[in-house]
Amino acid sequence: MPKTVAIVPAAGAGVRMGGDRAKQYLQLKDRPILAVTLEALQKCTMLDAIVLVVPSKDVRYCQKEIVEKFGIFKVNKVVPGGKRRQDSVRMGLEALSDPYDLVLIHDGVRPMVEPDLVKTVIQTALRHRAAIAALPAKETVKAVNENHQVTATYDRTKVWMVQTPQAFYYEDILKAHREALAKGLDEATDDAFLVEKMGVPVSVVPGSERNIKVTTPHDLALAQFLLRLEHSD
Repeated sequence: MPKTVAIVPAAGAGVRMGGDRAKQYLQLKDRPILAVTLEALQKCTMLDAIVLVVPSKDVRYCQKEIVEKFGIFKVNKVVPGGKRRQDSVRMGLEALSDPYDLVLIHDGVRPMVEPDLVKTVIQTALRHRAAIAALPAKETVKAVNENHQVTATYDRTKVWMVQTPQAFYYEDILKAHREALAKGLDEATDDAFLVEKMGVPVSVVPGSERNIKVTTPHDLALAQFLLRLEHSD
């Protein structure tokens, strides 16, 4: 069986959330958001290990108060990240010591991800080299210039809103990040973009409406609501 590792970038400051705590440590029911995310990933049987990437000052805290406290046994490394998400993912990749066939990347603040979605993304990447979770756009999408004037309107049927998890062959994603660093390409909003730049085809897997990214107080309230619904079933 191919070996798969998940890299979970969670080194952001969470400035849009406000307050004095990084968003990945805010409570979601009775656990930090990051712990809920890691528990969801751990349930996927196709994942062999998890590398957690956090702010350098929080490495010890995350090891003790999240990984060990909540029994996230698939996390085999907690490593310091960089200033940008792109840097953190690359640092997670370069921290890998064991050989892996596939790398799955999932945002630390997407706690509502379902193990079945993780499995489907992994299976699709194994067959097609790279796969991402995404949802078709519901609204009309327009390009806007710096003066907030519309410059283009896109065909909604061809536009998808990208999520994580995303999965790639290990050699592809490592090369993509190293090439981006060498070329000074530092504005990638997701990892698939870097792989696409190398000409690697990326397949899309239908994502989930539940798989929200917690970046604002509204997102946190929605995640709390979804968890309550889940436990009331």
